[in-house]
Amino acid sequence: MSYHADQFPRKASDKVRYADTDRQGHVNNALFATFLETARVEIFYNPEQPLAAPGAEFVIARLALDFLGEIRWPGSVTTGTAVRKIGNSSVTLAQAIFQDDRCVAQAEVVAVQIDTETRTPRSLGQTARHLLDALRIRET
Repeated sequence: MSYHADQFPRKASDKVRYADTDRQGHVNNALFATFLETARVEIFYNPEQPLAAPGAEFVIARLALDFLGEIRWPGSVTTGTAVRKIGNSSVTLAQAIFQDDRCVAQAEVVAVQIDTETRTPRSLGQTARHLLDALRIRET
C-alpha cells in the first residue's frame, strides 16, 4: 500500500542538499530516517503544544521503513505524519516521504513515553491523548 499526501494531518518539509547524495546520484538511504525524524520532532516537541508530560520524553522503540523510490537532488521532500494507534504509554505513527507528489518511502514508528529519571515507560496523559487523537490517519 502506498500513501497519498492528503491522508496525513501533519506535514513537514526538508530541502534536499547536494551533500545528501551518494555516488549513485540519489539521496543516501540514511537520510530517509532523518526526514522522518524532522516530522516527528515537530509533533513530539512542539513548544506550543507539549506532548510529553513534565519529567517525561519520547523514545523510538521501533522503526520499520520501506523504500519505494529514489529521492533526487535538487528539490525538496514533504514528510506526512499521522497517528495509527494510541496505547497506554506508546503511540504508533504512520509516516510517508513524498517528492514531487510521489510517495518514495513509508514507515511505521512506535514511540514510547518514558520517565526521564527512571527510563521506564510512563502512561500518556489525557492532554497527550487528545492531541494525538486529532492526528489520526485519514483512510482512503
